[in-house]
Amino acid sequence: MNLKFLSGPLYCLLCIIFAASAFGLNPQKATERKSSMLDGTWIPIKAELGGQKIPEAGLKNTKLVLKGDGYTVEVSGILDRGKIKLLPDSEPKAMHIIGGEGPNKGKTIPAIYELKDDTLTICYNLNGESLPAEFKTDAGSQLYLATYKRQSN
Repeated sequence: MNLKFLSGPLYCLLCIIFAASAFGLNPQKATERKSSMLDGTWIPIKAELGGQKIPEAGLKNTKLVLKGDGYTVEVSGILDRGKIKLLPDSEPKAMHIIGGEGPNKGKTIPAIYELKDDTLTICYNLNGESLPAEFKTDAGSQLYLATYKRQSN
């Protein structure tokens, strides 16, 4: 195959495209990479619902597991499973949680999230209407704010 016509700027552009595809730098792969950064087992360290702090005792038997586009939440032996759809263009970062089994089956819960090292903060709008605007809850609202720590393996 004669590739002499590939020179100068065209050659550079093709190299960039090849490198980007070889290293997975396309929008779909970028979403997958962000999702994998969330992968792990997460234990809540604090939470509030509608402006009211959840007591530590209420968090002790809770575990969130994120893997790929799926989630599992276990609360005192009750399982809730489903899918997560990240919304990569939103600010703050956002997701839709789509219940597949358990108490949230058939529900879509919009949420915003922030990941800093091994701390994940998620604000869920439990009424399912719209994404929360910020990481706080107000009295009487259906907003649930939780801060999780990644569990070590």
